[in-house]
Amino acid sequence: MTRIHHLNCGTLHAPPNPAASCHCLLLEDTNGLALVDTGIGLADVRKPLERIGQPLIDIAGFQFHEDQTAMRRVEELGFRPVDVKHIVVTHCDPDHTGGLADFPHATVHVAAEEQANVETGHWRYLPAHFAHGVRWRTHAPSSDVWFGLEARRLDLGFASEVLLVPLFGHTLGHCGVAVRQGERWLLHVGDAYYLRVELERDDHPVSALTTQRADDNAKRVASLEHLRRLARDHFRDIDMLGYHDFGEFPHSPESPASRTAP
Repeated sequence: MTRIHHLNCGTLHAPPNPAASCHCLLLEDTNGLALVDTGIGLADVRKPLERIGQPLIDIAGFQFHEDQTAMRRVEELGFRPVDVKHIVVTHCDPDHTGGLADFPHATVHVAAEEQANVETGHWRYLPAHFAHGVRWRTHAPSSDVWFGLEARRLDLGFASEVLLVPLFGHTLGHCGVAVRQGERWLLHVGDAYYLRVELERDDHPVSALTTQRADDNAKRVASLEHLRRLARDHFRDIDMLGYHDFGEFPHSPESPASRTAP
């Protein structure tokens, strides 16, 4: 049985944009632990200028709190960081990869397109977040289909099925992560939307930001339309959440909640 813990692993606040969470998941299984994204890491907190740099800190509004890092969250739940065997990243933006270095032994699962973009030295990624030597496991396109979308199955050895679901646009290899929960699924959409209100309307507080931050805005819009379809037609089958909307935590982000998934 795989249990899902909801963790806030960082806070971003760059007014006038609303404060944003770093909503990570910890999958707890008898065969080990897996993180979905890693938030702001210990090294980021301790050496922010070296790791991130003042311009990005100011633009994105990075807040540095050691007790919010994934490592401290894992320890808070009574686990050892070494028990995190896998990390699944929706994409490799700095607010998602800061904690990779805190789990250097973990296998990091990512879409092949995303890792290839990292290797090009694309401006949006921070080399310092990968300098420790990431143990990448890339996942290529698949013929598998999940509710009308491509799905790439991850072999974590866990009781619950875990899939990468391509939702390209925000970055060239951006994916959602779907975790089976009995008859339902939990879909973590990463940054395919910033705020849940995007599922309902185009005019929202971060409409300009979503466009500005997209590597391919046409693909981003297409991915958002897929999510709107899932929310409309499959709400009985899928629970959906994003990375940055504080309102999507089951409870207060400072008191990480958990669900149990058979």
